[in-house]
Amino acid sequence: MRLATWNVNSIRARVDRIVSFAEREHIDVLAMQEIKCKPEQFPYAAFEAAGYHVEAHGLNQWNGVAIASREPLADVQHSFDGMPGFKKGYDGDDAPHEARAISALVSGVRVWSLYVPNGRSLDDPHYAYKLRWLEALRVATEAQLRAEPDLPLALVGDFNIIPFDADNGDPEIVPGLSTHVSPAERDAFFALEAAGVTDVVRPLIPTGYTYWDYQRLKFPRDQGIRIDFVLGSRAFADAVAGASIARDERKGDSPSDHVPVVVDIDLPSETEDDDVPMIFG
Repeated sequence: MRLATWNVNSIRARVDRIVSFAEREHIDVLAMQEIKCKPEQFPYAAFEAAGYHVEAHGLNQWNGVAIASREPLADVQHSFDGMPGFKKGYDGDDAPHEARAISALVSGVRVWSLYVPNGRSLDDPHYAYKLRWLEALRVATEAQLRAEPDLPLALVGDFNIIPFDADNGDPEIVPGLSTHVSPAERDAFFALEAAGVTDVVRPLIPTGYTYWDYQRLKFPRDQGIRIDFVLGSRAFADAVAGASIARDERKGDSPSDHVPVVVDIDLPSETEDDDVPMIFG
């Protein structure tokens, strides 16, 4: 299976480019974030014509997540256990959910497409919401893997966290002053790893950015940041056979400010598990 994650920054603005990439790179599962549309507005026809099944979750013109897959999508979920919501000026525990998570089983792999809250600024209520959201994700991930320790689980998407100083090439993002690099955010990222998932791309691609702001020639100057990740459970990580960051997708006409992150996984089939000879026609 070839799995990719991509913050597309408006699916309707870039559908031809996105489908072309998926076809050209033989992507089996594409997790998308920031689709910026409701499900009824999603351009399903373009994906279906290319042979993909699609599940989308969006509530308005902001946020939104989706998964496109060559194989059918099963047991689709639009939130994880304990996922908090957010409403400006509202502090209650029952704030409405945003469209930031969608999950499905694809050929035995549990894939989550996640768009982690940005945080906005260190003193903004959205920052506290971001930390609550990440803690709930950690708890849900830990519980899932405790119940199913052999589950191939992938948490993929835009995490809006720069885990290491080497992942930050943007001089305007300053530790102590900016979100994405605060100790609390980094601790939340590493707590996810402690819950049973690991960054499966970094061992193969230790350096490289996944996002460049549109302003101030950030891409030509390579002043990017690394905030898009594929975090996999042990069963998933053990099956990773390759990875890439599709930097060239930041070039050309009307690119997203993010680029796809791609992993190849080679999971044993049920016939291999049962030691049944394979027959090729």
